[in-house]
Amino acid sequence: MTDSITTPLVKQGLPIVAIIGRPNVGKSTLFNRLVKKRRAITDATPGVTRDPIPERWLLGNHPVMLIDSGGVKLDKEGIDFEVSKKSLGLLKTADAIILLMDCTEITAEDEMLVKTLRPYADKVIVAVNKVDDPVRDNLVWNFYSFGYPRVVSLSSAHGLGIDTLEEELMRMLDFVELEEAPEEEIRIKIAVLGKPNTGKSTLTNLLTGKETSIVSEIPGTTRDVIQGEFMYKGANYTVLDTAGIRRKSKVEEDVEYYSVNRAISTIDDADVILLMIDVTTGLVEQDKKIAQLIVRKGKGVVLVFNKTDLLVGMGNELEAIKDRARFIFPVLSFAPIVPISARDGVDVDKLLDCVWSVWKQLNKRVETAQFNNYLRAWSDAYQPPRGSRGHYKVFYGTQVSAPPVRFLFFINKKDGFPIGYVQYLKNCIRRDLGFTQIPIEVDLKERSRNAPEKQL
Repeated sequence: MTDSITTPLVKQGLPIVAIIGRPNVGKSTLFNRLVKKRRAITDATPGVTRDPIPERWLLGNHPVMLIDSGGVKLDKEGIDFEVSKKSLGLLKTADAIILLMDCTEITAEDEMLVKTLRPYADKVIVAVNKVDDPVRDNLVWNFYSFGYPRVVSLSSAHGLGIDTLEEELMRMLDFVELEEAPEEEIRIKIAVLGKPNTGKSTLTNLLTGKETSIVSEIPGTTRDVIQGEFMYKGANYTVLDTAGIRRKSKVEEDVEYYSVNRAISTIDDADVILLMIDVTTGLVEQDKKIAQLIVRKGKGVVLVFNKTDLLVGMGNELEAIKDRARFIFPVLSFAPIVPISARDGVDVDKLLDCVWSVWKQLNKRVETAQFNNYLRAWSDAYQPPRGSRGHYKVFYGTQVSAPPVRFLFFINKKDGFPIGYVQYLKNCIRRDLGFTQIPIEVDLKERSRNAPEKQL
């Protein structure tokens, strides 16, 4: 890549608060409670959270980065070891650590964590969870024996003790309550979607410059939506790595069901979607369904053909794959196609340049006077066809939103208005006004009969 990409997760100046603990002590429930939304998947199945999940959080109106981590286990190999290693890797960078424990039992994994966190005692709060009954209050005293100076009791599921935890964190970080939160800077949000094993996590890690997501050949490794931050050519980006989306008939576990739903919901959160496609396996019907969702919501989308390093066929093989994509994806005829190798970092700079271009178009606005000058020229070149009850007319138009980019035309008769002419107007907007790479929507409104006629 020709331009450096750096992760501002630490460098952006936000204090980092990490939630650490063994599986099933309620870390994700506490995380969701603090950020006030269902950001992390919660389930009774141990080990649901695997990758660290960061979220900007206001603590006393001070922005901080809150991180939910995967459960730490004693395993020394396999996926559980990778999860534990990533979670414990947060200890050095965190400004505050919430060691979450279950009031009902202390396990060997708890004792290992107590010992591992000892060098960081000055920034640790022992949070004793599931104290949701007065009978359990006395159990909290057992946790003072570990020698940590800060111990709070809470119930993340019921919201008990959350105020006390926040007050303790504010004292630790030397915060004073602010009346107003600072304004957020402009940040471009990218969501990486696609079926399993297309290289979504590999690309995310390359963009953030660190192992943000666990990479494995095992399908379904990524479960939550994993968030990372980076900067490119002076612009700030957030990248959302999602679980691989499979057909409903292939989804068997409850956790995967929630993972897939979270992945689809990131379409609402993102500005630009990177639809990852493995060039060695090609396009599938599921990709088509995702594409339709993206267009329906008016989001920018880039078709990312990954693993070009594995193409060993004819010289025009890539062009043939592109042509097939255009044939299968008529709904995405406007979307740019960018071939890359996330593994080798090939052409990822071109991908980010394309994302910037798409984002600029999504946020572009055309003044009404300028728009109607163009509309007059379009109408002079091609008038709406005559219907059975007379001529159809377009009086004037305006851009009503961005993003999503939507235009409204005022016409004389909406009933039976030619669909072909609407498509003609769309094509003119794309060609002449610079909306070539994004979905646009055109609405028609029948002008009131009593309204004064406004000519183009």
